[in-house]
Amino acid sequence: MNKINQLRNILNQETCDAYLIPKNDEYFGEYVPENKDRLKFISGFTGSTGLALILKNKSYLFVDGRYTLQAKTEVNKDFKICEVPKIEPHHILKNINKKITLGFDPKLFTLNSLKNIISENSINLKPINFNLIDKIWKNKSNVNHNKFYLFEEKYHGENYLNKIGKISKFLKLKNIDYLLSTSVENISWLLNIRGSDAMSSPLTNGKILFNKNRKIIFFTNINKVTPQIKKFFGNKVIFIKEESFINYLRKIKKSKILIDKKTCSFYYEKNIHSSNTVINIEDPIYLLKAIKNKTEINNTKIAHLFDGIALTKFIFWSKNNYKKTKLTEISAQNKLEMYKKQHQEYLYPSFNTISGFGSNGAIVHYRSSHKTNKQIKGNNIFLLDSGSQYFYGTTDVTRTIAIGKVSNFQKKIYSTVLRAHIAVASYKLKKNTLGKHIDKIARAPLLKLGYNYTHGTGHGVGYFLNVHEGPQGLSPFNNHKIFPGMILSNEPGFYKENDFGIRIENLIYCERVNNNHSKFINLTMVPFDKDCINKKLLNKNEINWINTYHQKIFYILKPFMNNVELKMLTKACSAIS
Repeated sequence: MNKINQLRNILNQETCDAYLIPKNDEYFGEYVPENKDRLKFISGFTGSTGLALILKNKSYLFVDGRYTLQAKTEVNKDFKICEVPKIEPHHILKNINKKITLGFDPKLFTLNSLKNIISENSINLKPINFNLIDKIWKNKSNVNHNKFYLFEEKYHGENYLNKIGKISKFLKLKNIDYLLSTSVENISWLLNIRGSDAMSSPLTNGKILFNKNRKIIFFTNINKVTPQIKKFFGNKVIFIKEESFINYLRKIKKSKILIDKKTCSFYYEKNIHSSNTVINIEDPIYLLKAIKNKTEINNTKIAHLFDGIALTKFIFWSKNNYKKTKLTEISAQNKLEMYKKQHQEYLYPSFNTISGFGSNGAIVHYRSSHKTNKQIKGNNIFLLDSGSQYFYGTTDVTRTIAIGKVSNFQKKIYSTVLRAHIAVASYKLKKNTLGKHIDKIARAPLLKLGYNYTHGTGHGVGYFLNVHEGPQGLSPFNNHKIFPGMILSNEPGFYKENDFGIRIENLIYCERVNNNHSKFINLTMVPFDKDCINKKLLNKNEINWINTYHQKIFYILKPFMNNVELKMLTKACSAIS
């Protein structure tokens, strides 16, 4: 009996007509450990976001535009693939003539996410306190038992007591008794601790209950808390096993509790509501964490130097060797990893590298497998999106690399995407500039040609934390202001199905110019591929921008190149006239 039928049998026992399966685990992070990736188990889909709806006779997988092509290649035939927002779960549910009972794991959904899924439909929501997928998933990989560790001040630049003081001040100002922080990256940032509880991110799973008088209780796996950590925090932070959280909550009565709406589950929110008042404003840690201090910015520049050296060396090697040796998407990815590992400060990738040649590059969040692995040869475009974790920060870079001769059309599109990239990098920010304002500017060059891309122009980036972190971002829907100290990606793109993909991504940070204006400064130190550029499509300011960027890179990377690489660097960074 296949997995879907096993699940439907359990659904019948639970008297449910349907069941929801999200990508996330109970910590709502982007990168889910293998042993909690229930969506992958049931459907085969490996993307970072998605939702399955299992009915008694049909199954649906909902993904956004980044993943529609990927889902078609990965997902088993039991599922109909739906691209959101064109088709949402409530569109399917409203076409069912009877009132249905919809089962879900209350620890894996927030109240807001459930409202968005069911919309106005007449549905009987049935929380089931054990996960139905876990009932049929017998051979899970082991849980990791790696300990948490203290993050040194030379890397983070701000004592945790200062951070606690800011939160306490905020709560008193708003007359709030408690902050319940369920966002694990916020917890890691607040306490200056790190761990390995997520793939690609050094997170410390758990929940923090923080009262306005600075008392902090960290509900977590206490086996991961070392004696050194306990001694360091003393009585400032009390560590309690996570399973005790609900019992502890029951002791709190008639209090105002600020919860993190993005990551506080339906299960916990309902328990808090029973005897307390829930305050519905954003966890203040998000914004504090997003504005990097001077130490974090300076260290991030160091991380990007390490990354720039490795990636530039790899690009030169690949251009020299794709004709001499059999180079594939996977071998290229492994070769890049080898270059990164040559630097002793490198820890691990900040996400799964996207190594897509030709038509695979058109799949926005493609992940090469032995089934899809293409040889890099002939005349086409190679899209490489990679990131790294260092104690000095988190990186994320995409370069589109010419293999052989690229067509005039490809040069036209690459040059247009580069113009969009330059428009973002050159944007003069004001105090009231929102993410959506910059996104609009970025899309203009492509829209003029009748093209667009289905992802945001940029996302916020954490500091030795998640590669994708808000609240800042560059998308049509982002209404957050861009403040000095924020780090974002700048990554417009173009994707032609079954043909090629182009994306150009640098990380940038916002630097104050004066009281009314700020500007973006590039962090990424990797040349653009001039073999992809049609200079006739660029204006004088755009050419000057590229030449200035390349000149800076040349002098920074020059000392780290061997003789062959230095010749290539000289050519790659020579001025476009």
